[in-house]
Amino acid sequence: MAQPKAYLNTQFLQSRDARALRILAEYLEPLSRFQRQRVQDTIVFMGSARLRSREDAEARLAEAERVGAGVEAARVALELSQYYEAARELARRLTEWSKGLADEERRFVICTGGGPGIMEAANRGASEAKGQNVGLTISIPQEEFDNPYVSRELHVHFHYFFMRKFWFVYLAKAVVFFPGGFGTLDELFEIMTLIQTRKMRKRIPIILYGSKYWSDVINFDALVGYGTIGPDDVKLFHRIDSLDEAYAIITRELIKHSIDSPGPTL
Repeated sequence: MAQPKAYLNTQFLQSRDARALRILAEYLEPLSRFQRQRVQDTIVFMGSARLRSREDAEARLAEAERVGAGVEAARVALELSQYYEAARELARRLTEWSKGLADEERRFVICTGGGPGIMEAANRGASEAKGQNVGLTISIPQEEFDNPYVSRELHVHFHYFFMRKFWFVYLAKAVVFFPGGFGTLDELFEIMTLIQTRKMRKRIPIILYGSKYWSDVINFDALVGYGTIGPDDVKLFHRIDSLDEAYAIITRELIKHSIDSPGPTL
């Protein structure tokens, strides 16, 4: 009986010995998609998968009040739904702005982690503006979530977190962080480290949306006070609460630093 060729041998490809091939595949397969779709620059939205739309949060609060249980948690969820709606609207406005640029390439495409919450909101806003958008999902033990707003041809599924994060950063020309948990914080500090150490030299605006949340969660002033970061390091990002301000900063910075710069050499 003839043995399968190595590249058709599923048992080998899924083995420990072929790990390098699987890692390389998570570079080459997304690369081929982005080339086909002519995606070279993205605006990345990060934030919690647990935040809900205002409509969903209102319905859950009404149900909690009806049954008399979980009311306080539902009220908090309703308050946090403002960030879902802000991400949705900001992504919609940025997509419309990008589509109006005099460029045949798909510039400044909205990109998220492809999940629920803030990710769904940003993909939804881009979709409502009839724009292509990217979802970079990851295999985790939780039940799979189908974000219906991600462009199907730009929905890329990863096994390795570090390859997924590579694609977040490599194409990014701006990053917006909404309130989030461990994953959002991990992504924030990795990007800030790349900028601080000049491993990432491109000029990209970093937005921390929801100044109270970020001030409560991360005491940047304490880091400066202890001398573990420099005073100028807190100038690497913008803490804001206004959609108009976020839109103005991102578009201004993209026009100044990215419009005439080629995207990455894919």
